[in-house]
Amino acid sequence: MGVFVGVRGWLECDDEQLAQVKEIVQGDDPEETYSGGWAFPPRQYNYVNWVFFGAHMRAQSLDWFLERLRSVARIPASDDDNDLVTGLFLVSHEVDGMSEWQVRDGTVRIRAAGQEYRYLDE
Repeated sequence: MGVFVGVRGWLECDDEQLAQVKEIVQGDDPEETYSGGWAFPPRQYNYVNWVFFGAHMRAQSLDWFLERLRSVARIPASDDDNDLVTGLFLVSHEVDGMSEWQVRDGTVRIRAAGQEYRYLDE
């Protein structure tokens, strides 16, 4: 039947970056199985925009997701604060366990998730 991976997390960005995030993640073929996992609140609040993702996907599709996330991480700063897109994703692999994917400093840093997140896999 295959190995599944649960992916859930969010991104934080400014208005200009949000437009680029949408372009990257919505540029997929609408028939792509997991493209529907992206969610954009219809109304953003204050000065930070939020983007969410959640899906249980086949392990072989994880590279598809990571490729998009790395593209998003590379979006340049668009204001005087030089803030890049930031975010956090927890990735629960049925075989390899849970990892934490940090979107920061223009890249995606992957490391083992701490024990405090294990309840999400129970």
